Amino acid sequence: MADIEGRHWWFVGRRAIIRSIIEKRIRPGRNARVLEAGCGTGGNLAMLGDYGSLAALEYDDDARAIARERTGVDVQPGRLPDGIDHIDGPFQMITLFDVLEHLDEDEKSLRSLSKLLAADGKIILTVPALQFLWSDHDVVHHHHRRYSSARLRDVLERAGLQVEYISYFNSLLLPAAILQRLASRFSKKQAAIDDVPPTAVNSLLTKIFAAERSLLSWFRLPIGLSLCAVCSAK
Repeated sequence: MADIEGRHWWFVGRRAIIRSIIEKRIRPGRNARVLEAGCGTGGNLAMLGDYGSLAALEYDDDARAIARERTGVDVQPGRLPDGIDHIDGPFQMITLFDVLEHLDEDEKSLRSLSKLLAADGKIILTVPALQFLWSDHDVVHHHHRRYSSARLRDVLERAGLQVEYISYFNSLLLPAAILQRLASRFSKKQAAIDDVPPTAVNSLLTKIFAAERSLLSWFRLPIGLSLCAVCSAK
């Protein structure tokens, strides 16, 4: 992840979409405190640093060390749902990017994070969507589940959060993804996971994916490979 997240089309396109949603739906103030929960190797921290004073937590020791070294952020150890008592809130924005699907207790984890929200704070999160797209990619990355919009909304609301925005994204590439997953189920050959495509292909995919920023400014997309939600404490 540390090697590819600065250039792989999926990471680059997702950051572009996340930035657009933050600026349209959250608009944190100048003095905002921002927490990234599950920051991995730190690929989002530079972007999130544009929105305020930055804190981060990460469970994996190796990923945490890489994130600290490459960003200078004092990334703290932490495990959801019960291992974040040492994190001092409140935060005006808490981010959880493709983390919830890794957690055994998604609802309880969201409840724990909501306790760190400021009164006017927002949680923004992304998750993989559509359980029928479950594939080797999910297995390799230790996912427990993929979400539908209804399922994600239900988990958020049961965690005591008010859903202000929810939409699928990565929709334009959905037909290609479905074909790829169907082909992999009928083939004994294991496709390389997370390889960066050739430069021209990677650039094209980045542009297609990131182009959804404009669509999401006006519409909630009805289906896609991922979901994004913005919520606040009730």
